[in-house]
Amino acid sequence: MSSPAAGLRHPSAQHAVDTARLTAWMQAHIEGFASPIELRQFAGGQSNPTFLLESAHRRYVLRRKPPGKLLPSAHAVEREYRVIVALAGTDVPVAKAYALCEDSTVIGTAFYVMDYVQGRLFWDAALPEVALLERPAIYDEMTRVIAALHSVDYGAVGLGDYGKSGRYIERQVARWTQQYRASETETIDAVERLIEWLPKHIPADEETGIVHGDFRLDNAIFHPTEPRILAVLDWELSTLGQPLVDLAYLCMRYHLSAELFRGLDGLDLAALRIPTEAECVADYCRLRGRAPVPRQEWTYYLAFNMFRLTGILQGVLARAIQGNASSATALQAGRRARPLAEQAWDLVRQSFDA
Repeated sequence: MSSPAAGLRHPSAQHAVDTARLTAWMQAHIEGFASPIELRQFAGGQSNPTFLLESAHRRYVLRRKPPGKLLPSAHAVEREYRVIVALAGTDVPVAKAYALCEDSTVIGTAFYVMDYVQGRLFWDAALPEVALLERPAIYDEMTRVIAALHSVDYGAVGLGDYGKSGRYIERQVARWTQQYRASETETIDAVERLIEWLPKHIPADEETGIVHGDFRLDNAIFHPTEPRILAVLDWELSTLGQPLVDLAYLCMRYHLSAELFRGLDGLDLAALRIPTEAECVADYCRLRGRAPVPRQEWTYYLAFNMFRLTGILQGVLARAIQGNASSATALQAGRRARPLAEQAWDLVRQSFDA
């Protein structure tokens, strides 16, 4: 077998696993599994701790809920497992899912096991490790896959009850306001303004599709040599919702700084051979056969996503303060909440004269 991804470490104390109990469970639930196993933790993943399991003949990935007190509906590995199983066989590339364990007595929290997919993971949106001529194809593939996801007939793949139809943004604004309040560690004026403004300016578009919720470059494993996605990762936030919100989340990279968020803001996209935001949105609309997105509607989706990411980062910060965050860099990541919220409010003011 080829070498696994870099950034692996022995599980931290709070994420330690009883490998004997895990081995017994895998022998009972995963066909072809053979012990013994070696368990190592991936360095990435602020929310659900992720592990590489190496057995005698195969590599697996284990995703689990973190230990400790969790926010309502957060860290839903059960939903991740369900959507991965449902999307198998569609045009959306996902890893093979093997089994879900909801019995917390096995390793302490619910978890699922899927195949380990060998390929390339890009952390830097500027793609410094990719040849100039290949970069457009990498970004075009991201657009192709998200358009494919939003085009899936969710009822036909068994996800008709995976979320509610209609009023998606209204529910999301309320949810992330609640999540933010539950994790709040300080008062951020820009967040307070967004909490007041967002419910009053929700666009009328009620299209519904499967949304990933965290679709970005480093949540996709690319083929080792081709600009082709082999598996989309981290489906924790997936649901039924407004596809353009999902697309706007992907396009936040154009508004986020390279220093704080590994984004593209301030970079020379033409020199880097990276498609612009307008080109990405136009390509998506062409692939889905839909009309162009009105400017203020697009700005709303961007601002909402920045608000939501602020809520996620605030949760990361709260878990770091409590001492049960899944990444050693959680404290640093959580402190990005304030500048992100301020940027979102600036975007609103510029577009809506708020």
